[in-house]
Amino acid sequence: MEHKFIGIIPARYASTRFPGKPLADMKGKPMIQRVYEQVCGILDKVCVATDDQRIVEAVEAFGGEVVLTSDQHRSGTDRCYEAYTLVGEGYDILINIQGDEPFIRPEQIETLKSCFTDPTVDIATLVKPFRADDDFESALFNANTPKVVFNRNQEALYFSRSIIPYIRGEKHTEWLRTHTFYKHIGLYAYRAHVLREITRLPQSALELAESLEQLRWLENGYKIKVGITHQETIGIDTPEDMEKALAYVEEN
Repeated sequence: MEHKFIGIIPARYASTRFPGKPLADMKGKPMIQRVYEQVCGILDKVCVATDDQRIVEAVEAFGGEVVLTSDQHRSGTDRCYEAYTLVGEGYDILINIQGDEPFIRPEQIETLKSCFTDPTVDIATLVKPFRADDDFESALFNANTPKVVFNRNQEALYFSRSIIPYIRGEKHTEWLRTHTFYKHIGLYAYRAHVLREITRLPQSALELAESLEQLRWLENGYKIKVGITHQETIGIDTPEDMEKALAYVEEN
């Protein structure tokens, strides 16, 4: 069976740390347009899902597809599913694309898509190996950078804000040189029926402990395939992050 892929980009206006973030200017284009243009050529359909009319108007202005969704959703996953019910008929796999990652690479989307050649895969996501020369404190020890461990079939075993695995008998400053650790890249793809199911699950104990919704899916027995990428992504959560991103645009 040949899959049909739809990309949904959830975009909220009311970000606590960066209000109006999707509309922030990036060298003459709103950030949401940068994200949209990075992925629209390699998916069968792309649509922005938002709860704000200002974002609707901005997406329509650059010729993108957009759908207005509820302002009551607890997560981008829930917003994605509502958007899928409105515009996703005929598409069997949905990719949830972060609206604040304007440097997402087409190759990363292709890696996600390739996970579904395995018919047993429910959900797919991306991971990136930490480098041996990464800084322990700001990279590996950073609770804002979830880590993941997976089995030989590249199926996730666990995600954590803590460092996993713990390296026994080695000084922590040597850990990155003695083991390959993986950080989670927050990009997901779901079979449509699985997305419907997981949005109906109650929050789980591990999810509440770590504040990572993917743990709810693992606790309920869903298989999460991980694709490995070696390309860096730059998420933009604050105005300071935007300054770094604009400097990256200048350099590249």
